[in-house]
Amino acid sequence: MTLIKSISGIRGTIGGKTNDNLTPLDAVKFAAAYGSWLKDYSKKEKLNVVIGRDARLSGEMIQNLVVSTLVGLGIDVVDLGLSTTPTVEIAVPLEKADGGIILTASHNPKQWNALKLLNERGEFLDAAQGAKILELAEKEDFDFAEVDDLGKITTNDSYIDIHIDEVLELPLVDADVIRGKGFKVVVDGVNSTGGIAIPKLLQELGVEAVKLYCDPTGHFPHNPEPLKEHLGDICKKVVEEKADFGIVVDPDVDRLAFISNDGEMFGEEYTLVACADYVLGKTKGNTVSNLSSSRALRDITEKHGGTYEAAAVGEVNVVAKMKASNAIIGGEGNGGIIYPESHYGRDALVGTALFLMLMAERGGTVAELRASYPSYFMGKKKIELTPGLDVDALLEAMHDKYKGEQVSTIDGVKIDFPENWVHLRKSNTEPIIRIYTEAKSQKEADALADRIIAEIKEVAGLN
Repeated sequence: MTLIKSISGIRGTIGGKTNDNLTPLDAVKFAAAYGSWLKDYSKKEKLNVVIGRDARLSGEMIQNLVVSTLVGLGIDVVDLGLSTTPTVEIAVPLEKADGGIILTASHNPKQWNALKLLNERGEFLDAAQGAKILELAEKEDFDFAEVDDLGKITTNDSYIDIHIDEVLELPLVDADVIRGKGFKVVVDGVNSTGGIAIPKLLQELGVEAVKLYCDPTGHFPHNPEPLKEHLGDICKKVVEEKADFGIVVDPDVDRLAFISNDGEMFGEEYTLVACADYVLGKTKGNTVSNLSSSRALRDITEKHGGTYEAAAVGEVNVVAKMKASNAIIGGEGNGGIIYPESHYGRDALVGTALFLMLMAERGGTVAELRASYPSYFMGKKKIELTPGLDVDALLEAMHDKYKGEQVSTIDGVKIDFPENWVHLRKSNTEPIIRIYTEAKSQKEADALADRIIAEIKEVAGLN
């Protein structure tokens, strides 16, 4: 059982002991810390916060605790009920709210839940703001409202529909063009809120949706992280149904993966590549992804005459870099599409619409589209270290060893070789170094990772 407190929020497993898990007391304490910070940050007399949740089993309990805590602080709440992360993000500015909380543990299994915290723009808090909230939670120095000043709750369950309308109104989305193609798509909503939102969006776009695990019960039928090893059912279903492709989302609908018409994975890394290909073909501009994302985005961006930049891992870092470079699309290689024309947050609904536009205009099959992109293969490994070992010194030694190559140190050490790359990051929670590689074949990617692991062990004296 685990409780992880970080600058991006608090997440943990349900049940067990306080401070070791996400118990009701921990949920209340963290909600109180966020509300107290927001009162100080906004300097307003009366505050309004938007709350929404995914369908996981503990969601209603955690939501009741969080909403009641904010009301106890004198903060008004707009309760969206079952929702998605991007839906809450767009609701915050539309409601002219002062902040938002999304109750979701994203791709974590059903025993997990979390509080994800937003500012008045519907964007994730920065590191300094997150650190302040952690500090307030630790002190438990809260000042609750007197009885005449308690907050009020307004329920609004229409925001998924509003979100879909916002997607349909995007200049680069033309529902008539998509409708004219008669697409058939299988949707795996992992029995969470994607099972509500994605089929509704497809219906508005005239796409026939074959639903698989779209009942928002919170009983996840497989590990909810949209990776190949978890998606055998939809891969088979796409072929059986003779569908054009499959759509897979995680429980809070900010990650998006496609299954090609032949039942093979399109590749989470290539979700962003395909959507960027479409957007860049219509609008000249720049792109951003994180350091651990595929080089294919850089290739596509340069093909369209734009400039690609890499940000440190983490959505808030990607968004900051996108704003600094005026990127017109960006995101993360885990299937997270950030399209500023809509909002600065990963959004599977926006990604789905952009991908459908690309397919409608380009023609051919999804498998053919995937084959048209630069082909890269990734390796993800880790090396366990003995406690007490100086990880920073190890990473510095690797940096020095490869200083003749193109090296970035904004997030660990990333070494860009002409034909491949390796990214070394230390874990914040355990004594390991994560090693990500990418090359033109899986064999090369794995071999590069193994070589770097051997070099790290040699430097650390672990052989």
